[in-house]
Amino acid sequence: MHEIGIVRQLVRTLTDFAAENDVKDIREVVVDCGELSLVIPEYLEELYPVVAKGSILENAKLTVCMVPGLAECEDCDEIFNVIEHKGYCPKCGSFEKTVLSGKDFTIREIVVPN
Repeated sequence: MHEIGIVRQLVRTLTDFAAENDVKDIREVVVDCGELSLVIPEYLEELYPVVAKGSILENAKLTVCMVPGLAECEDCDEIFNVIEHKGYCPKCGSFEKTVLSGKDFTIREIVVPN
């Protein structure tokens, strides 16, 4: 389960950000999780409260937004969802593709009180 390392790094990154920017409270953290990133959102949500305990993030809500794994077929230029079509182009059946989105895990937003 590599999600524990991801959550630890997320908490470390946000704690460092808060210290560097004199942020005293974080209400919510929004992350983008790509369908093709091999990160399991349910594990993130389970681990986050445990890892964040005792930090500035202890009461912050974690919101995970899924980013679809989209690709462009190299043979016919069709844009398609890789997971939905099991990696094959739904138009021509080719497996040759360029992945356009859905491989990353990024922090999208940090919500702090006014």
